[in-house]
Amino acid sequence: MYDLAEFLDRRPKLMWLIAVGLVAVLAAAYRAYRGTDQGASAKLRRAISLAVKSLWLHKLRSFLSVLGIIIGTCSVISLMAFGEGSMQDALADIKRQGATNIIVRSVKPPDDSATGGRSFVTTYGLTQKDLGKFATLGDAIGRTVAMRVFPSEARFLERLVPNTRVVATVPGYAEVNKLEMAGGRFLDESDDREMKNVCVLGSEAADKLFPFEEPIGQSVNLRSHFFVVVGVCRERMPTGGSGGSQAAEDFNRDIYIPFQTSRKRFGDIIFTRSSGSRSAERVDISQVTLTVDAEVDNPAGRSKVQAVGDEIKRLLEKDHFKKDYAVTIPLDRLEEAERSQNRFTNLLVLIASISLVVGGIGIMNIMLATVTERTREIGIRRALGAKRRDIVTQFLVEAVVQTTLGGLCGVVLGLGMVFAVPAAWKLIANEVLPAVIHVPSIFLSVGVSILVGVLFGLYPAWRAARLDPIEALRHD
Repeated sequence: MYDLAEFLDRRPKLMWLIAVGLVAVLAAAYRAYRGTDQGASAKLRRAISLAVKSLWLHKLRSFLSVLGIIIGTCSVISLMAFGEGSMQDALADIKRQGATNIIVRSVKPPDDSATGGRSFVTTYGLTQKDLGKFATLGDAIGRTVAMRVFPSEARFLERLVPNTRVVATVPGYAEVNKLEMAGGRFLDESDDREMKNVCVLGSEAADKLFPFEEPIGQSVNLRSHFFVVVGVCRERMPTGGSGGSQAAEDFNRDIYIPFQTSRKRFGDIIFTRSSGSRSAERVDISQVTLTVDAEVDNPAGRSKVQAVGDEIKRLLEKDHFKKDYAVTIPLDRLEEAERSQNRFTNLLVLIASISLVVGGIGIMNIMLATVTERTREIGIRRALGAKRRDIVTQFLVEAVVQTTLGGLCGVVLGLGMVFAVPAAWKLIANEVLPAVIHVPSIFLSVGVSILVGVLFGLYPAWRAARLDPIEALRHD
């Protein structure tokens, strides 16, 4: 059975083979054109010269005949560029989460809602014991970043951010989540070790608390404790959630404090008041992000990430009788997105190739009409000693010259669209339209254009060569 997945894996090699074959064909044609066989060289030069003159004598008809080839080639290049750009943008968004990361989150079990009246404090999620188990994975884990998240009001004088998210974490959080600093610094090891009252503000939290002054060095009130601002993060796009296993994160509203400081200042139980009700939760660790020491572009590295993810699930199943955790592996989303990219790319190529086929039919129609118009010319050439292969060569060269010129015009038009459309879209919609030039598609489209000229020009050329010389001479 034909394995489509194997074909998709070999597709880049196939495209480069097509490119190499196209170069070899052009090189062979050039050698024949400039070759030592003066008779063959002269015939080929004369055939190309006559083909160009014939096209030039009927400029409008020639343009209309190759219009389908131009549109098809342009469509292949532009659609592949925009499709590749969009998919690479989506893949980059997934990679920003860390394709080699394994995210373990605390999740409140559904049955807690039924038993909530029995205990005022709800206990669930990851514990320090789980964190110790993760350490037993050894060298497979390059970095472990734990965080504790809870809601809080943030105040500075009369200014208030009512529903900010306090993230108690360790210095590695900034590197894992690709946070960049607009000013100051992020948390360091001494902040956590010495349990300092310091914090780092997200861009939106900083704008609301300090709209007219420098935040660094000021003190922010969190749950009756004052924290000195030591840094401000740059604005960052929120991450998208993946179902119930991973919620969307808006980093711009976060306030970061040292992990050990949160336990010392706020205790193990976090009380929350909302809409006249009061609740309390005990969650030791809200989330742990483990970075696997592996290469995402290496199949062995991907297998290693999956194996570590399976081992983490096995460790958690031993001690957690309730499903109060969720394990998310962004690599799964990355691989699914790559599979979608392959399907999407093949669909784009299929759609654009229809134009090339339609263009080939147009070429054949025009060439058949040309055979009828030049019947007397064919009869004269046969009477003067031209062989059937000379007639076939003449009409086949004309078809190939048309499709080659059409393909090259389509390449120029397609590349122009790749650069012009995103700029125009930026002005009109004020949005970025990603586009990446897909080099193999250029060789593929030009190669297919030449192939279309050969296939759809072969029948008219054969029909012209089969004409009877005497009947052709009598034709008006």
